[in-house]
Amino acid sequence: MKSLTDPSQALSTGLAKIRTEFHVPDGFPADVMAAAEAAAKRVPNQHADRTAMPFVTLDPASSTDLDQAFSIEASGGDLLLHYAIADVAWFVEDGDAIDREAWTRGETFYLPDGKAGLYPPALAEGAASLLPDGPRPAIIFTVRVADDGAVKLDGAERAIIQSRAKLAYDSVQAADVPAGFAELARRVAANEERRGASRVDPPEQEVEKLADGTYQLSFRPMLQSEQDNAALSLAANMAIADAMLAHKTGLFRVMSDPDAFKVQRLRNSAQALGLSWPASTSLRDYQRTLDPSNRQQAALMLEIRHAGSGASYQPYQEGVVPWHEAMAATYAHATAPLRRLADRYVVRCALAISNGQPVPQAVTDAFARLPKVMGRGDSRASQINHAAIDLAEAVMLRGREGETFKAVVTDLVDQGVRVQLADMAVVATVKASGLGQGDSLTLRLVSADPDQRSIVFEPV
Repeated sequence: MKSLTDPSQALSTGLAKIRTEFHVPDGFPADVMAAAEAAAKRVPNQHADRTAMPFVTLDPASSTDLDQAFSIEASGGDLLLHYAIADVAWFVEDGDAIDREAWTRGETFYLPDGKAGLYPPALAEGAASLLPDGPRPAIIFTVRVADDGAVKLDGAERAIIQSRAKLAYDSVQAADVPAGFAELARRVAANEERRGASRVDPPEQEVEKLADGTYQLSFRPMLQSEQDNAALSLAANMAIADAMLAHKTGLFRVMSDPDAFKVQRLRNSAQALGLSWPASTSLRDYQRTLDPSNRQQAALMLEIRHAGSGASYQPYQEGVVPWHEAMAATYAHATAPLRRLADRYVVRCALAISNGQPVPQAVTDAFARLPKVMGRGDSRASQINHAAIDLAEAVMLRGREGETFKAVVTDLVDQGVRVQLADMAVVATVKASGLGQGDSLTLRLVSADPDQRSIVFEPV
């Protein structure tokens, strides 16, 4: 995606409209803020002292809601990942004002001009966040990572930790992170390869607010430090999922592969982008060859992500193995409790079973309710994100009315076709007939309306 600046502030106006349209929360009710301020003063008294352990955090430079800190040590041929997760449950009690508000939101909602947090800043960016400005309560999960990348949950405990440094993806150096960081990530990646996992990490299509108040629309590829850091979360989430499944409890993340029709549409998109996809190569094998630093391949990676049936949440069911096709594994969300409601309950579950304790009834009850709540939150977050991207694309194309663009048909829809532009990651619906999937055509831009977040093309 080409860069875009917004000197006329059309994006600012459009983003304000999106916030209203999708009922993005503006702040927190007074009782929730008061409860959070009081909870932030709660002194941990059920936590072991682990402040001597050399924990660090690694996140985007601007992040202040830090869910995870990590330390790594060798254990024979294995690596032990000590993964500290923010102990949100220490500050939030079942049924209190903070908890009730979190259930209405489900997750944090992100927009280019700011976020609507799951929890008030006093907790999410203060007492519960694993910032390096003082000791913080956490749940430390110890995950054993074998030489072949297999993972196992060795234990979990409530503890007080002290982060040594707030590291950033775009500036971290190898000497800043614990020894074994890169090797652990390598092992996890190698295990993914052996499992045949098809997890796709395309560059994020982002609308970013610049220092001068304008905006930019661009592709932001995942940095190597970000990919390595994601391996830590993957290892912990898989280990926790396996432990919950073994104890016949839990909440899992599940997803199926795209069907044959969607795979064919992806092949058409590849053709539009000038990419070679051999007929004998499966989607799972092909996508592992894609390079996110290549603009055309990055665009296809985004299409692959959007083509899936979408991940959902599923509580434990007797006789059913919860499966995440993209991960080729049993998988759970546990490592972002400041940003996702479900993670707080998965953390509580894993802490209990790791210490031979019964899973609290409130947690088991929550597992039955969370799929609907998290599904609604995920859908809302996705709608907000798509609306922001649609807005940015309309602003980007505004003024180019009358220009022509090469495209290919990726799908047949009511009264027309769905097309992908060949030179940028833009997908649109065009009124046309007599076309089939994979057909190439030239389009003329009729209109680009930021107010309606719409772009209209017609066949030449």
